[in-house]
Amino acid sequence: MSRFLFGAALLLAPLSVFAADGSPAGDAELARHGRYLVMIGGCNDCHTAGFAQAGGKLPESQWLLGDGLGWSGPWGTTYAPNLRLRLAGMDLATFKAYARGLVTRPPMPYWAVNAMSEHDLEALHAFVTGLGPAGEHAPAALPPGVTAPGPVVRFPAPPPALAAH
Repeated sequence: MSRFLFGAALLLAPLSVFAADGSPAGDAELARHGRYLVMIGGCNDCHTAGFAQAGGKLPESQWLLGDGLGWSGPWGTTYAPNLRLRLAGMDLATFKAYARGLVTRPPMPYWAVNAMSEHDLEALHAFVTGLGPAGEHAPAALPPGVTAPGPVVRFPAPPPALAAH
């Protein structure tokens, strides 16, 4: 009987690598999923300077540090913040509450973050906080009518039918 239990333990031991119970292996899997979400969600397109121009081939050490490129439209000018600094002081519960209530200025698709599953939010938090805080804060948003000091991507005003909503 003891040989059976020992054999069963040997067979089941590798399965613990996939546990999402806070173990190092579970944390690594969660962070891998977070990295995947950052890639397919296009987070780097705005939050990592030069990412699109580099064809997505920048080292992770440069990811999510924010950008000085402005996104300008009728709302003013928005800058993609440094997510590594923004999330650095947030524990998971604080981040989840932040993500669920997030409403931002264009062009950030905050509704996509609001709709993420609990697992996706946990993974995103694990990945971004795992990168560690680095870099500087992005410039503050500018109100309408204020000219941005640097380069911007300009958006036209929405069509009248959409502007009324």
